[in-house]
Amino acid sequence: MSHTSNPQPFGDNWAVLLLAHGAPDQLSDIPQFLLNVRGGRPLPEQAVKEIIRRYGLIGGGSPLLRLTTLQAEGLAQLISHPVYVGMRNWRPFIVDAVQRLSDDGVQGIVAVSLAPQNSRTSIGLYRKALMEAVEKVHSGLAVDFVESWHDHPGLIEAFCERAAAAIEDAKRLTRSATIPIFTAHSVPNQTITEGDPYERQVRETAALVAAGIGLTDYRVAFQSQGMTAEKWIGPTVESQVDELANAGVKHVLLIPVGFVSDHVEILYDIDIHFRDYGKARGVEVRRSESLNASPKFLAALASLVTTRIAGMNEKL
Repeated sequence: MSHTSNPQPFGDNWAVLLLAHGAPDQLSDIPQFLLNVRGGRPLPEQAVKEIIRRYGLIGGGSPLLRLTTLQAEGLAQLISHPVYVGMRNWRPFIVDAVQRLSDDGVQGIVAVSLAPQNSRTSIGLYRKALMEAVEKVHSGLAVDFVESWHDHPGLIEAFCERAAAAIEDAKRLTRSATIPIFTAHSVPNQTITEGDPYERQVRETAALVAAGIGLTDYRVAFQSQGMTAEKWIGPTVESQVDELANAGVKHVLLIPVGFVSDHVEILYDIDIHFRDYGKARGVEVRRSESLNASPKFLAALASLVTTRIAGMNEKL
């Protein structure tokens, strides 16, 4: 989508805005962070305590901002445009990033959500927050919003590199077969039944990565279901571990393709919960390394945004 009131090529006045969910920096941030996530609707006290416990187990806060900043800095070194970071649910908020780039004289941006697959529960909310910020701060800003990039060849190559390395490690360390499970964040069932493309895009990403490294035997599961009464899409990772354990499988490799950096869904849900869950069932659970500041991932971002900037300059 585009939003502009000044139709002329901007040249070097383009910038990139990386958008992410946001995460608490310290335990005391968590109650307000959760209110931000839920639009002011409180979670039950027990759920808040459980989330605080999980963050405590991963060091008391999330590395998401640090890693997203590294991604932005790495991307800026590859392109001839500045790169900004805005978070939907925590500092630096999207509106603050728009204010900074406006103060810097930026006239047009390519906005990329660091969630490659498109869901109204993530991408839709990022876009809404961004456009509200643009109207408030800089209504003349041209915006090219990347709706999804789940099948971008560079992204697939970056995931393939991480997955292939993890598979080789598993072959070296284990004597029996390791079954790969591609994972992504779950979303409410209703979201999918109403036409959201998210589940299809997750499965497409998984299929492309599997094809890229020659996998034919793999599964796709969804993790980190919300602590709410509504139904969330599956199958869950736990159900897949159960099935494989019952079939005599002793080794599982989780390959997260719905996330591009370490945060609580990786460092707690996979590294602690799923590993403990598997161990209790006689299954050793490993995972592939997150993309974080992988050179291949940064190259993928650079390819994505430079192509979009060139396309916008042609249109304007």
